[in-house]
Amino acid sequence: MNPKTAKPKFKEPTKSGIEWLLDSDPAIRWQVMRDLTDESAEAVAAERSRIATEGWGAELLKRQNADGTWGDDGDFPLWNSTLATMQLLWAIGLDPKSDQARRMIGRLSDNVSWVYDKWWNLKSGPDRGGNPYFEGEVEPCINGRVLGFGAHFGEPSEKLAERLIGEQLQDGGWNCEVENGSVRGSFHTTICVLEGLLEYEETTGDAAVRAARLRGEEYLLERRMLRSLLTGKPILVDKQSGKRAKWTQFSFPTTWHYDLLRGLDYLRSAGAAPDKRLADAVALVGKKQQQNGRWPRQNIHRDPVGLEMERARGTASRWNTLRALRVLKRYSGN
Repeated sequence: MNPKTAKPKFKEPTKSGIEWLLDSDPAIRWQVMRDLTDESAEAVAAERSRIATEGWGAELLKRQNADGTWGDDGDFPLWNSTLATMQLLWAIGLDPKSDQARRMIGRLSDNVSWVYDKWWNLKSGPDRGGNPYFEGEVEPCINGRVLGFGAHFGEPSEKLAERLIGEQLQDGGWNCEVENGSVRGSFHTTICVLEGLLEYEETTGDAAVRAARLRGEEYLLERRMLRSLLTGKPILVDKQSGKRAKWTQFSFPTTWHYDLLRGLDYLRSAGAAPDKRLADAVALVGKKQQQNGRWPRQNIHRDPVGLEMERARGTASRWNTLRALRVLKRYSGN
């Protein structure tokens, strides 16, 4: 650790803090039991199984259209609503072996393809043509997520994994703007691809995927999770949007957006060892904790899913608190 960087300061979760986290949806409860209270595998699996029939998971499953998609092509195109819903079902941990998950995946896999109509979109039906859904489309920020939840739900695509490996840039990252001349990785695209590669690797054991993923991790570590490699200073402008970067404001659902907590939680889930290059980022997570031991809901993105899981910006967030505590448990040295 940099000698000028203080050890992360944060309050360990109290009994009442854990009870607050557990007083929630099965999607959060099972992860608290697994990551913070170290419950037995049997108890964790039992709680996880409830996602398919209760709360947020059951609601998302109920919203699936008969053709396998989500959404109504209104404020968001079908491809976006479907992608974001599948990403969320993956993130909350819907058991891929459950009957409900198998029916859901069957509808999507059997009926839906990517087609090109001014923009990549979805088409369903017997004469749909186009790429099978789990083989993805053209942008790595989309394809990384498709690879990840496809692998999670039993539809791993070797073709898509090979495509993503072939699109890795010299600096170790990925960028959806390559077709517009970009030769440098993007934090947003890179985190989407890394999460997908990790899930695919855990499903298949693919050594080439692991090698690409570790190169991608170095992309994040070399930049201390949010710094410019050229200047060493925090990145102030998000080139993707042209607006001020809000990567130190934590979000859930994340959709395609990068932030510091998402990056650190990925490294934790990948089993990445503590590294001095993470010190400042981990310390910042600790500083975000409020006096009551909780973390607030911060940067709320436009959400193609539209599922209200938490309250307004600035209020206490169970999702951010859960993820921050497990990151600090892994990397604070406590």
